[in-house]
Amino acid sequence: MKVRQSVIALAMAGLMAGCAAATPAQPQTQKQAPASSDTPAPQPTESNPAGDIPDDTVFVTYRHPGQPYEVKVPEGWARTDLTTGAGFTDKLNSIRIETAPAASPPTEASVRSQVHSGEIRTVGTVTRKGGEAVRIVYRADSSPDPVTGKVVKDEVERYTFYHGGHEAILTLSGPVGADNVDPWRTVSDSFRWTAS
Repeated sequence: MKVRQSVIALAMAGLMAGCAAATPAQPQTQKQAPASSDTPAPQPTESNPAGDIPDDTVFVTYRHPGQPYEVKVPEGWARTDLTTGAGFTDKLNSIRIETAPAASPPTEASVRSQVHSGEIRTVGTVTRKGGEAVRIVYRADSSPDPVTGKVVKDEVERYTFYHGGHEAILTLSGPVGADNVDPWRTVSDSFRWTAS
């Protein structure tokens, strides 16, 4: 009996000691681990404006059957076939290439007269690898998004090349503020007449 009382007394003493040492429940908070000097500081996530074409984009050559030109376009963009060319789109950007008969080479005035809407920013003659072209840069409203109906302001670069009674019009467009200088230069530099 004494053993039993001793065990009970010890158990009671242990419970009382445990209760005395316990603290009231505290609300749980997350604590951050201290920064280690070995851990690199997190870098901010790059935020590109809408319409930026990634630097790692791969370009492929497009040749329209029966037309005397070729041009490089970003791989994987959706293509729409046109009678004398094609259109390529991806999200907010587009490329369009078409040919037409022309009695004489384009001039800055003739190219300016072809832009019926939009805010013309620059017009001038430029040299690309495929030859001289009249380049016009202007701003215009995009086509409405087929899902949302939203319209954005586009920056448009349009190049008119001429060769042997034909002109080729290469139109590049994307949202104002997108940094597409390098991709657009890649495309415009890739244009070539394939027939002499």
